[in-house]
Amino acid sequence: MANLPPSLSIGAASFAAPSPPPPSPGASSSSSLAAAAAAAAPGAAKDRKMASAEQLVLDLCDPELRENALLDLSKKREIFQDLAPLLWHSYGTIAALLQEIVSIYPSLSPPTLSPGASNRVCNALALLQCVASHSDTRIPFLNAHIPLYLYPFLNTTSKTRPFEYLRLTSLGVIGALVKVATFIVQKILLDDVGLRYICATAERFFAVASVLSQMVQALADQPSPRLLKHIIRCYLRLSENSRACTALNSCLPNALKDGTLNNFLQDDHVTRRWLQQLLHNMTMAGMGGAPHGGLDHIMGM
Repeated sequence: MANLPPSLSIGAASFAAPSPPPPSPGASSSSSLAAAAAAAAPGAAKDRKMASAEQLVLDLCDPELRENALLDLSKKREIFQDLAPLLWHSYGTIAALLQEIVSIYPSLSPPTLSPGASNRVCNALALLQCVASHSDTRIPFLNAHIPLYLYPFLNTTSKTRPFEYLRLTSLGVIGALVKVATFIVQKILLDDVGLRYICATAERFFAVASVLSQMVQALADQPSPRLLKHIIRCYLRLSENSRACTALNSCLPNALKDGTLNNFLQDDHVTRRWLQQLLHNMTMAGMGGAPHGGLDHIMGM
């Protein structure tokens, strides 16, 4: 009984004792105030939670408090509603997050990034991913070209855990933009260094392939020929890497192989040609041949 909320404790006691005398007018007013306070409790809790988030966001601009604020916000970002707009519109907050990113550039080459520094910057990246994922802040985030700050991380080659963690977290930020910015992934893949990086390990390849596959499945409910074009171009570029092309035989969505999405390509001869070349590359890889990547000069890419 001691653990019950006050309102339930009073109610339970009334079953064990005679009813108390009618309350005086003053007591009635107090009871009304108590009832109003109880009714407002959920809203008050929400206000307290938001106040906590606001204070942590303010702490990001204080160099002495920033590390703890980064850790707390990254852990609690799922429970703070509208954290992304708060981060984006708070004075100096995005600049503070970018400062965290830029501060470790000297540790990239030669590779001297420590686990502690990696964890700290990855917490900052997690908050940027929150901003990139929110419908109200995704486009401003993209227009500000913030993903450009992450490219140096993707170009690192160290196999140590701090660098792998840094690269995967950076890919998470870019992945959050895929629905409206597939061309970013496409731009990375069209670069030889970017293609080699994505295809260097099975983990990286399947991380990208999984996102692309989910997007193809989503197109069945929300068709977008423009988005489909970027997706097919990404797949085609992946097929120009021999290892990736072989792997695509087991993970390319059926919708791209069985003609499900052909209706969206009727008037887009370029994308239809890309899809044909993609399927041809996969067939050749399945037969032990090398994929052929010779469409760029034909398509003017």
